[in-house]
Amino acid sequence: MDVNGLKASLAQDAPPPVLSSALQALWWQKKGDWHRAHRCAQDAKGKDGAWAHAYLHRVEGDAGNAGGWYRRADKNPSTAALETEWEEIAGALLHA
Repeated sequence: MDVNGLKASLAQDAPPPVLSSALQALWWQKKGDWHRAHRCAQDAKGKDGAWAHAYLHRVEGDAGNAGGWYRRADKNPSTAALETEWEEIAGALLHA
C-alpha cells in the first residue's frame, strides 16, 4: 500500500487490518476521530508510534506535548503544513 491507497481506504468504515497501530492512528485522525486516533497512537510502540503521537498533539494544538513525542521519535518538530506532515509520516511508515 502507498499513501494514495491509504487515502483511498478512508472510504471504508475501518482501517485495513494490515496497518500498524501508528498508521491506524493517522487513518483515524484523517477520518476526523482524534480520540480514537490517540488511543491507537498510545498502543503503538517505538519511534513510529511516537512520531504519529507527536503529529496528533500537533493537530490538537499542544506544541509542548508534541515536542516530547517528537523527541521520543528522534525527529525534529515539524513546521510543515499538517497535510504535508501526515503524508510524510504515512509514506515513511508504509515503506518501513
